[in-house]
Amino acid sequence: MSPLAEDSRPPAMAEGNFLTVDGLELRVRVSGRRRRFALTVEPDTSLTLHTPEGRPVAEAEDFVRVHRAWLVDKVGLREATRPLNPAKRLTEGEVFRYLGRTYRLALVAEQPTGRGVRLIAGHLIMSEETAADPGRGRAALVDWYCRAGQKWASGQLQPWAARMAVAEPELDVRDLGSRWGSFRHDNGRAGRGRMSLGWPLFQLPMHLVDYVVAHELAHVRISGHRADFWRLLGQALPEYQERKNELDELGRRMWMGEIA
Repeated sequence: MSPLAEDSRPPAMAEGNFLTVDGLELRVRVSGRRRRFALTVEPDTSLTLHTPEGRPVAEAEDFVRVHRAWLVDKVGLREATRPLNPAKRLTEGEVFRYLGRTYRLALVAEQPTGRGVRLIAGHLIMSEETAADPGRGRAALVDWYCRAGQKWASGQLQPWAARMAVAEPELDVRDLGSRWGSFRHDNGRAGRGRMSLGWPLFQLPMHLVDYVVAHELAHVRISGHRADFWRLLGQALPEYQERKNELDELGRRMWMGEIA
C-alpha cells in the first residue's frame, strides 16, 4: 500500500484519548478483544467509550450520537444518587453524628484515660495532640465508632435474631469500605457465622441501623438477594423498603472517614 493510500484512511480511536461529541466528553478505552462499541457512566459521572481496535473516529461519534439520550439519562441518575460524603476537620466544634444525633468535637489538652476519643456531656472529646495529626485523629474517631457501635449493636442482635428465628452470629464493627454490613457463613461453627457492620453505619438513626442488622441476619438463612430473601426480611420488617430507600438517601451524605 502506498503512503498516499495510508494517509487517506480515516483516523482510528486511540487508547487514553478523549472524544467530544455534541457537548459530551468521553475517555477512550481500546481493546483488541472487543467487537462492539460500548458506553460506561463512571461513579464520578465521567463517560467512557469502549472501542475495538482500529475503529474510525467518525464511526465512534455516530455511535455516541445514537445513544446520547441514554447517556444523559444515566448521568442524571448518577448525579442524583452519587455520594455526597463530606470531609471533616479535626477542629473545635466540628459536628459528628452518632445514632442520628449530632455531637460536637471538643479538644482538650490531654486525655487522662489514654483513649483517643470519649463521649462526655454531648461532646466528643479528643486531645489537641491527637487532633494535630490527621491520621491519628481519624484512627481515634474510627476506633470510637467501632467500640460504641459494637456495644450498641450487641444489644440489638439477640432480639432481632429471635424475631427472625435465626442463630445469633458473631458480631464485629470495622471498616467495610462503602458497605454498611456483611455476613459470612462459618461452616465450622454449625452455621453460626459472623456479621460485620461498617463503622459509618452508626452515624445513622437507630431504625436504619436496625434495618441493616435485620438485612444481614436474613443472610443467615438465605444467601444472595432473591425473592425469598426479601420475603423473609419483609416478614420481620414489613416496612423494609421504606427503610432501604431512606438508607440509600441518607447514607450517601454520611462521613466516610475523609479528613480535610
